[in-house]
Amino acid sequence: MRSDRTRTGDAGPMGVTRRVIVLRSLAGAGALFGASLDARAAPAKVEESDETAVALGYRHDTAKVDGKRFPKHAATQRCNNCALYQGAAADEWAGCAMFGRKQVAAAGWCSAWAAAKPG
Repeated sequence: MRSDRTRTGDAGPMGVTRRVIVLRSLAGAGALFGASLDARAAPAKVEESDETAVALGYRHDTAKVDGKRFPKHAATQRCNNCALYQGAAADEWAGCAMFGRKQVAAAGWCSAWAAAKPG
């Protein structure tokens, strides 16, 4: 019985060797692994100079808020006790509904601050 494969490359009917298949499989697995690492990277943090942050008067530290510009601001208002804060109160940084995929400082504040419902 004669085989269509040659001894030198062990090529299949399409001319692809086992070596090529293995190398392509390893490259694909490496690409998937790299993509999963990128997905777990920490989200970007809001910069006080971001356009939305400037418009909302966001500060990383509630003590540094301009009281003249925001007279309704109170020192007890912090991102981590705001209804829009998407993390646990103990998180140093977490998401905020006002800033999309960016994170805000727990000690921060912006003019969109809303009291969290007691829970």
